[in-house]
Formats: sequence, C-alpha cells, structure tokens
Amino acid sequence: MRSRKAIVVVLIALGAAAGVLNALPKDSWYAQHYFLMQDYERKAFKGLSANGRLEFQKVYWEFRSAAAKEEFDRRIAYIGPTFKNENSAQPWNTDRARIYLLNGRPAGVEQSQNDAWASQMIPSGVQGVATGDRSGEDIQGKTLEVWSYTFEGRVVVYGFSFQPPNKWVQIQISASGGRYIQGLEKRNRIQTWGPSDEDAYKAKLADLKAVK
Repeated sequence: MRSRKAIVVVLIALGAAAGVLNALPKDSWYAQHYFLMQDYERKAFKGLSANGRLEFQKVYWEFRSAAAKEEFDRRIAYIGPTFKNENSAQPWNTDRARIYLLNGRPAGVEQSQNDAWASQMIPSGVQGVATGDRSGEDIQGKTLEVWSYTFEGRVVVYGFSFQPPNKWVQIQISASGGRYIQGLEKRNRIQTWGPSDEDAYKAKLADLKAVK
C-alpha cells in the first residue's frame, strides 16, 4: 500500500514538473523577453499571427532606449556561458538566468556547500557583485544559493535549490524576504525595461493585430 502511495506521489511530482516545463516559452526571442514584459505585452504577443510576432520584436525595441538595449545585450552575453550547464540550448530560460536578466547582478550571493556557508557580499559603495565565470562550476557540491537585492531600503532575497542532475530551481526561503519580490520586479519591468512612451507603444501593438 505504501509503495502505491509512493508511486502516486512520484507521478504527481513528475506531472507538475512537466506542466512547468510545458508552460515555458519555446520561441527563443520570447523566452529571452517574456520575463521582462508587463502583462499587457505578453497578452498582445500571444494574440498575434506569426508575422505579427516578428513585427512585435521590432516594435519592442523601437520604444526602448539605446541604453536599455545595451544593458539587455550585456546581460544576455553574461547569461550564455554562466548558466549553460542547466540549459545548453537556452541558458536564459532557467530560474537564475531569468532573475539575473530582470534584476541585474545581485548585491550579495551566498552559497551553501557541504553545509558550510560561503558568502560573497559587496563592499560599501560598490554596485553589484562579480560572480565570475561559472561555466565550469561544481554544481554537485552545492545545495542552496541565495541572492539578495536592495529595494526601498529593504533586502529582498531569492533562493535557488539544487535539483540533480543540473538544475537550480527558485524557492521561497523566507516570507519576510520574499514579501517585496513582486515590488522589485514590477519596478524593474517599468523603470529598466518599460517603453519610453507607453500610450504610443500600446497603440502600435494594437495595430499589429491587423498583420496577417
């Protein structure tokens, strides 16, 4: 009886994991951008024809500053070699990469390895932490990674748990630390990645519905 219950639990877990994987975008451009988009942009993109989606890609960056595009390219260039161990085809389509792409370098990184904590915290006055080239990281030796960001005078933390053979999955490690995650992400979607003229941008997206 216990073995049957165990099998059921395993099947449910596998089904949930499959559902998450199926929910992830398959289109490489969309996979790189959807986590930066606001809800109305995702809805607009999904309602377009194939040609309309190609036009969307052009319009998206037409309404962003050159500085935003340069920062996007810089983060993608970092993500490629850094997180390829988790997803060699689309390294940006992993939990850690999506957070890095949206929020940038964390203010601090803590790693649990063999039950001993190793911290990499930034000195006062320095922006971000250089995590280095982690393309050859020994992911088998680590079990938990915690990223911290500052938001409105508070520390916002993201937790990532290692799941064999090579995945790092985002987890909630504290209610108090995760309380302001939505606020941080919303701010970055608007301030860092939002369009320069939202009304004109929305009108342009509406026009794309006519593209066949």
